[in-house]
Amino acid sequence: MTRRDWLGLLSSLGIASKATAQAAKPSAAAGPRIEPLVLTDAEWKKRLTPAQYGVLREEGTERPFTSPLNDEKRQGTFVCAGCELPLFTSAMKYDSGTGWPSFFATLPGAVGTKRDFKMLLPRTEYHCARCGGHQGHVFDDGPKPSGLRYCNNGVALKFTPAAA
Repeated sequence: MTRRDWLGLLSSLGIASKATAQAAKPSAAAGPRIEPLVLTDAEWKKRLTPAQYGVLREEGTERPFTSPLNDEKRQGTFVCAGCELPLFTSAMKYDSGTGWPSFFATLPGAVGTKRDFKMLLPRTEYHCARCGGHQGHVFDDGPKPSGLRYCNNGVALKFTPAAA
């Protein structure tokens, strides 16, 4: 049995996390329709830093505890570094202790999800709904009210402070 067969079997048996099921459900407050941003690979490389490109376009992961956004405590909005679509508010952020900025919810319609088998067991990857940039993974070990942890690569975000 190949790895792909094994993973398919696990998936068909429903061996997936609560986060996978919850994150994939459509939200009642799906939000406004977002026009996709489609750029060529060369345009993305021009627009992004090498670190941003590696995470947003190649689904990489930054090292934990390297992002200044992990310690960001001001009021404001976290937007996609690729297209500046608002993804989270500071009210959704919490310290998960994992070394990456973490959130218990997203703004309505801001992210899409897909299954990821890169770590053998299925995980739920989430990405920006506008540009498709990889943000991170969602897990079912977060705080109330959602019980979810959106574990985000800090390099995939920009922070916009609230107006004083």
